[in-house]
Amino acid sequence: MMTNRTINNVDELKAEIVRLESLQNEQQSYLKDQVGFLQQKAEGPLQFFKRMSSWLPKGSSSPKYSSPSSSHSDWLTNTLRVTLPFIFNKILFRKAGFIKKALLLFASQKAAGAINQERVTNIIDKIASFIRPNKTRKPMARDYGIPPDSETY
Repeated sequence: MMTNRTINNVDELKAEIVRLESLQNEQQSYLKDQVGFLQQKAEGPLQFFKRMSSWLPKGSSSPKYSSPSSSHSDWLTNTLRVTLPFIFNKILFRKAGFIKKALLLFASQKAAGAINQERVTNIIDKIASFIRPNKTRKPMARDYGIPPDSETY
């Protein structure tokens, strides 16, 4: 869009400067509009990605993208929130109706929220302590050989 114009006097120079400034303003407003449209188009997939990545552990994603509802949940809770509804709806209750599946979804979300890594660890520790033998044994008397008061002399 380059044009070679010959400018003969100061008035033509000022008119050319005004024309170029107006062209610059038009291009800037057009680019601002295009950037706004691109941001709106990218916002939908970005929100979807934020929702899908919110159940990942917090160390792998930046804190500004984490959801406030998952601030007290760990990786086990987040994994259960995803897998429990899948197991119930796709494997156990295939032919259940919409209302039953919705109630199961609600119940499984509440159950997954109640289960966290500490509770599972505590349960495993209690089971392991029940299975393991006690380590408190009586110390055995030391055997020093033949007792001194024996009749062997």
